Amino acid sequence: MVNLLVAFYALSIIFLIVSCARIYRRVPEERREFMDPLTPGLKLIWPLVNVVAFYFSEKLSVDYLERISKKLQVSGLSYLMTAEQYFAIRIISTLFSIFLVWLGCWMLDALSINYLLIGAIVGYFLPMLTLNDLRKTRQEKIVKVLPVYLDYLTMAIEAGLNMSGALTQAVERGPVGPLKIEFEKVIRDMRAGISRAQAFRNMAERVQITEINSLVSALAQAERTGASLGYTLRVQADQRRVERFQRAEKKAMEAPIKLMFPLIMFIFPVTFLILLFPIVSKFLYEM
Repeated sequence: MVNLLVAFYALSIIFLIVSCARIYRRVPEERREFMDPLTPGLKLIWPLVNVVAFYFSEKLSVDYLERISKKLQVSGLSYLMTAEQYFAIRIISTLFSIFLVWLGCWMLDALSINYLLIGAIVGYFLPMLTLNDLRKTRQEKIVKVLPVYLDYLTMAIEAGLNMSGALTQAVERGPVGPLKIEFEKVIRDMRAGISRAQAFRNMAERVQITEINSLVSALAQAERTGASLGYTLRVQADQRRVERFQRAEKKAMEAPIKLMFPLIMFIFPVTFLILLFPIVSKFLYEM
């Protein structure tokens, strides 16, 4: 009887391995020559991501895929993964969260369907929260270095270069970051035959930042009216620099308010314990 059970389990494992291999072989090989490199964490689960994306992509609506593609583009991940792969990551995150919650409940002997539902909800929305954080971080980096690039563009334009040459000089000398990558895309678009105004509008759609929209509108108006590009860029640079200083002042004013919670919850109780411990110890000793 024991031998039959062992044989049954062995055949089941072999059948499972063969089935998984057949499922994986049906997935077409992904070409990532022109894609961004994967992070170490994504490399571990990427084969599973491709499998889930391949079998679930046909069930996703076109509107949903377009919305996700725009979010990935704004977050700077459009060359890292597709919308189908992002959906697969959400599915895997949901299943993994359910497994972790089940494992914790099993170890504590407190298994409940409510805990599993909470784990599923957290796992499903965690990639979306991460994507929003990446978008905000990327936009903050772009806004932070925008005055620097505008200064480079202004100096290059006033030195006699055209916009394409000025962008090239700014990209070569500007700080590394997402804005440099976006300006490189603008240069490629202009060299591919796209008009300057359209190339900048494409960049504004990719980043979706108010400051970039203002810059694109100012450049388009200067091109229509024949105004000086150097003066327009200088005004934009001065305005962005003032706004950056105002944001720094605002964050400095908000710092004391943000410190109130950790002070009240962590620092003050520890301080009171340190001060009261000798007094209480002496009082108990004298009793």
